[in-house]
Amino acid sequence: MTETMPLQLTTEWDKTFPKSQQVEHRKVTFPNRYGITLAADMYTPRNASGPLPAIAVCGPFGAVKEQAAGLYAQTMAERGFLTIAFDPSFTGESGGQPRYMASPDINTEDFQAAVDFLSTEEMADPDRIGIIGICGWGGMALNTAALDTRIKATVASTMYDMTRVNANGYFDAEDSADARYEKKQALNAQRTALQGRHLRPGRRRSRSPAGGRPLLRKRLL
Repeated sequence: MTETMPLQLTTEWDKTFPKSQQVEHRKVTFPNRYGITLAADMYTPRNASGPLPAIAVCGPFGAVKEQAAGLYAQTMAERGFLTIAFDPSFTGESGGQPRYMASPDINTEDFQAAVDFLSTEEMADPDRIGIIGICGWGGMALNTAALDTRIKATVASTMYDMTRVNANGYFDAEDSADARYEKKQALNAQRTALQGRHLRPGRRRSRSPAGGRPLLRKRLL
């Protein structure tokens, strides 16, 4: 997963949001411990003097820094923070092969590498570093904060807890256990009804010889 080609960085403004006149913008790069070079946009409050509290921003899952992460970073820079929005490994302008993949270990290290960079940045205060994880990267941010004591503040801007949803179902957030049960029962009834409509007349279900999924077999007349 080490670098094989130098990064190709875009020099013009290519974000999905307008450039703020309240901040200065420049491209930066830094390596992680896996030997992958990450690309980031740095936003600094215009005419500010350091050291400034600093924030690293990444996410949502599958997105690039020219989108939501950059908007978050620019907005926080308008409020007086030095910020970077970075592309995680294998994504956007950052390095890493194969492309467009994710690794919880490597992506957690990406956040730590961003903290490494900010802690040595002249304009940043190393004792006031925070991170923001958006959507799927909220979990990465929490994971990083649990490992790295240099992080003094962590924000996870996330729609819901996907791990809990996978374990307990989509309706786990309801206040009442009885309400969750009733909704699950209603969904099961809907599925049963739809399944019945899809069965053609003159057909019946039978089990496969291996005891696997039910099979459809024509009824012999």
